[in-house]
Amino acid sequence: MPLFFRKKKPSEDARKRLEYQMCLAKEAGADDVLDISKCELLEVPYGAFATCKVLQKKVLIIHTNNLTSLVPKSCSLLSLITVKVLDLHDNQLASLPADIGQLTSLQCISDGSFCFGVQLWIHITVQSPGSCVSWGRVAGEVLNLERNLLKCLPQSIGDLAQLQVLNVKGNKLRELPATVSGLRSLRTLNVSENLLQELPRVLAHVRTLETLTLDASSMTYPSPDICSAGTESIQQFLCKECGIAYYPPSEYVLPALESDGGETSVDGVDRTVHKYLEEESKWQNKFSDYEKRKEKKMQEKLEFERRLNMGQREHALLVQQINNQKGEILQTVREDQMRLEEGLTKHQRHLEEERLKLLQQLKQAEQGIASRIQKLIEDNQRQKQSSDILKSLENERLRMEQLMAITQEETEHLRRREVASAMQQMLAESYKNKLIQMTYESRRQDLVSQACSSLAEMDQKFQQILAWQQMDQNKAVSQILQQSEMQKAAFEALQVKKDLMHRQIRNQIKLIETELLQLTQLELKRQELDTETLQGMIMEQRQALGYLLQQLLKEKKQREEELQQILLEMEAKSETKQENYWLIQYQRLLNQKPLSLKLQEEGLEKQLVNLLIELSAEQYVPVFAHHRISLEMLSTMTASDLEKMGIAETGLQHAILRRAQEILAVAKMIPELLRTEDAEIPAAAQPSAPEEEAPSSVVPTAPLLQWDEKKSECVVCMEQEAQMIFLPCGHVCCCQTCCKRLQTCPLCRRDITQHVRIFYSS
Repeated sequence: MPLFFRKKKPSEDARKRLEYQMCLAKEAGADDVLDISKCELLEVPYGAFATCKVLQKKVLIIHTNNLTSLVPKSCSLLSLITVKVLDLHDNQLASLPADIGQLTSLQCISDGSFCFGVQLWIHITVQSPGSCVSWGRVAGEVLNLERNLLKCLPQSIGDLAQLQVLNVKGNKLRELPATVSGLRSLRTLNVSENLLQELPRVLAHVRTLETLTLDASSMTYPSPDICSAGTESIQQFLCKECGIAYYPPSEYVLPALESDGGETSVDGVDRTVHKYLEEESKWQNKFSDYEKRKEKKMQEKLEFERRLNMGQREHALLVQQINNQKGEILQTVREDQMRLEEGLTKHQRHLEEERLKLLQQLKQAEQGIASRIQKLIEDNQRQKQSSDILKSLENERLRMEQLMAITQEETEHLRRREVASAMQQMLAESYKNKLIQMTYESRRQDLVSQACSSLAEMDQKFQQILAWQQMDQNKAVSQILQQSEMQKAAFEALQVKKDLMHRQIRNQIKLIETELLQLTQLELKRQELDTETLQGMIMEQRQALGYLLQQLLKEKKQREEELQQILLEMEAKSETKQENYWLIQYQRLLNQKPLSLKLQEEGLEKQLVNLLIELSAEQYVPVFAHHRISLEMLSTMTASDLEKMGIAETGLQHAILRRAQEILAVAKMIPELLRTEDAEIPAAAQPSAPEEEAPSSVVPTAPLLQWDEKKSECVVCMEQEAQMIFLPCGHVCCCQTCCKRLQTCPLCRRDITQHVRIFYSS
């Protein structure tokens, strides 16, 4: 047996029958019967108890249901105090309420063939030459528990003093309670088809019992022979066992009959029939009058039908006119509706076209972003796998060590500082001479005016002069030290700016920030459109960019630490008495020519350099310069030739060859293009801090959908621009003020481990 099961709900027909019977019982003039049988009930509804209580129903029929208990939790058995007939056969009752004895009006518990009703009219037809029709009224009090699962009867069953019929056929009873002796009005008892083997002796006190039905073959007390002899034999045996005299039930008056008028004969029903036979003649007269009135009513009915037919014809004409008018109105409404639907369809088609167009733009933008992201990832992997970067770093380190040595030629070039020192010395000597002259004049005047001035005053003045000189000397030394620190800081800043690897990392970080901003805007746009297509691909791209950004930030920090270490080594190797060391280093770094200008001076074509930069392969520029490769030579080379030169990436090899062929094809169509490019090569040194440009390979490929960094607003305050990148998720959705209070990303709810600030270019 399953531990959990779903209760079977009543069918639609059963539910309708229940509603109909409840409404029928509440109508005005309804009889005292409430019949809710065959409604597939699992429990008696609350409305049935309320109806019996308010309308004082005397007959309650609930047979052929699925009841497991008689009284629900929210109801009381006292609501059925007026019920005289209670039919519960064909249910699943396992027990009766312990307080069933409160139903003091209950008078009968019958089998399934008993006719129920407090006011049940019986139509009796006598087929004889003088046949007549009479109506009788029979009052019966019934409790029918046939075909249930009862194992015992409650002790309070003996309180039903007016009970006349008790039917417990087809249950699982093993014994009857001793309180059955209190059933003083019981006339019929049916205990067949049970597990009962013995009858209680106290059943002998039920003097009114006329019919006792049981399974005689299974009885042990009384014996099967006595049980087979009939009810009278059983009662005589039980009376003998109890030591009381036996009297037939006809000699005892039922309490119910006493309360109805003191009738003492057991043949009261026969006398009632006899009484109605005497009134037969009266009823025949009444029937003749009834036939006359019936004939008169028939004439009136015919007249009424004639007038009704005339009214129906008039009504049919009116209905036809109304139908014609309704048809015209419906036709007008139908035409208006068709025009409205046509306009609505056209508008919906226009909206659908706009939506498809926008989705196409979004798809193109996604494809462009995906291609750029793939390009960045490939470039990053290619740069990591390249061993030439390590060689170039080592060469650059050796070059930086060579920069530490300051030559005599560079020292001689720094004449400005020597001139300044000479001027300072000359001013100091002039100041001394002026002080001596002032002292001499003072002494001369003092000798003229005061011949007796002491040498002590002169010494004091000389001490003051020396103190002034010491103060000037300390001030000059502090200025020199401060200038040295400033020179060192300026050299450090220029070194970071001129470093090739650091500039490449900054460019890649800038590109990744731009891509993350566009991906976030694209994701917000998809949320507004309520579409889920390609959402997983956007998330994977964003996570890949976030991971790449973290790696680049680590590489940037590591490169800055390497440059700082080089700076410390230069400071340690500098000469102790070397003046303007950092100023000379700054001047040397400032006078250094850019890499592109050096390569052009060596003869490498500018278009070839631009090709390598476009493919993010600028680390191979020295290789092409070393081998003196031109575009013409490159167009005739193969991938294996490039591999021999040191370019190991297969994809990069084919990209370089394909791009070179495209450039030459364009040059053949426009010959002036190459000459124009060659003419634009500058002859002089360019500024030391050239403008940083992003590679042309990452230009957006979807021009239909324009992204504007200024329009990306903070999703928290909705006022300022989004300025912070959240890692590791990669969303750009908050300003600098709002992100301070956030621990998780507002879009994906992932924990934030790092914030990266975006600075928009003006």
